[in-house]
Amino acid sequence: MEIIQINLHDRVAKKKFVELPFCLYQKTAQWVPPLSIDKYSFFNAKNNPLISNNDVNFFLALDPQNNPIGRLAVFISSKFNEFNNDNTAFIHLFESVNDLNVSRELFLHAEEWAKEKGAAKLTGPKGFTPLDGMGLLVKGFDITPGLGLPYNFDYYPDLFLNSGFVPKTDIVSGFLDISLELNEKIHRVARLVQEKKGFSVRNFNSRGALSAYIPKFIKMYNDSLTGTSGNVPLSTNEIKTMTNQLLWFANPKLIKIIEKDNRPVGFLLAYPDITKAIQKIRGNLFPFGWLRLLYETMKTTHVNINGAAILEEYRGMGGTALLYSEMYNSVKNNGYKTAEVVQIGMENEKMQLEMRTMGINFYKTHRMYEKFI
Repeated sequence: MEIIQINLHDRVAKKKFVELPFCLYQKTAQWVPPLSIDKYSFFNAKNNPLISNNDVNFFLALDPQNNPIGRLAVFISSKFNEFNNDNTAFIHLFESVNDLNVSRELFLHAEEWAKEKGAAKLTGPKGFTPLDGMGLLVKGFDITPGLGLPYNFDYYPDLFLNSGFVPKTDIVSGFLDISLELNEKIHRVARLVQEKKGFSVRNFNSRGALSAYIPKFIKMYNDSLTGTSGNVPLSTNEIKTMTNQLLWFANPKLIKIIEKDNRPVGFLLAYPDITKAIQKIRGNLFPFGWLRLLYETMKTTHVNINGAAILEEYRGMGGTALLYSEMYNSVKNNGYKTAEVVQIGMENEKMQLEMRTMGINFYKTHRMYEKFI
């Protein structure tokens, strides 16, 4: 076995890095391949500004026949470390055959690089941007993941644990069946806070209206991070990427903004589920894959709720009830039957408890790991 560092000018090595998951998961019904336009995006400085600062490295494990058997990216976000007063390096894009020697060697190379950069620990899996999913799947292996959420084999957690990592935090995702009626009390409170406390719901009927509002949304998101840990404000590049993703996949009618006195204080982001179409086209949009995606967005009865939050200072005023009422109505009134609420942090116990009262069953868990080096 050989571990190589990817030279970004080496097309052959980059192709092996990118194609490894296609080989590993070719017989796994639940795996969703990346879209063809995104397969090489993390090697591009335009999409991954860490590259231009030399704050990211890619490692590839090769067998004696020069075939890929493992891969790993490791990166340092100075912006994250400064905002959180931390000193960590993150791991991302990990894939490996079921061989502890392969995973250990990949992690050792990541550790050496991270230590040379001054990092004190490795944390992850964590994507390059907030749009990437977080954590290693540890529960729900039989369920197809929502778009952008990580999927991995059930032996991956053991590879992490046997390489010296320890669990850090869990992130859960839940299933909502719209046929189960939401407690009328929540709808009643939602109506009252709109009538008496100045809350309102902004709806979007076109991508143009949604695009025009995004700067306000991003400002609210960044402002909400003040005094929190484990997050980082969105950069200009991330904002652009997020905007493109919203406009590409979104049904504007599924996106809601909660406002208080005309100021955005909460949001609901939901997308029609298109994972079945992506699986059928193997991620290839061209020449006709995009037609399949378009058809699936109109046909699917399932949505992914990829973001639902309200600023903390407004939760005790009934804003949370309004958010949940809108979540339920948004899905039901647009003809969908089921939804998946993705990646809610276990530390947010109150939000989880409230969602359980809505009938959400948290059936999937991703886990973050860390290792001091």
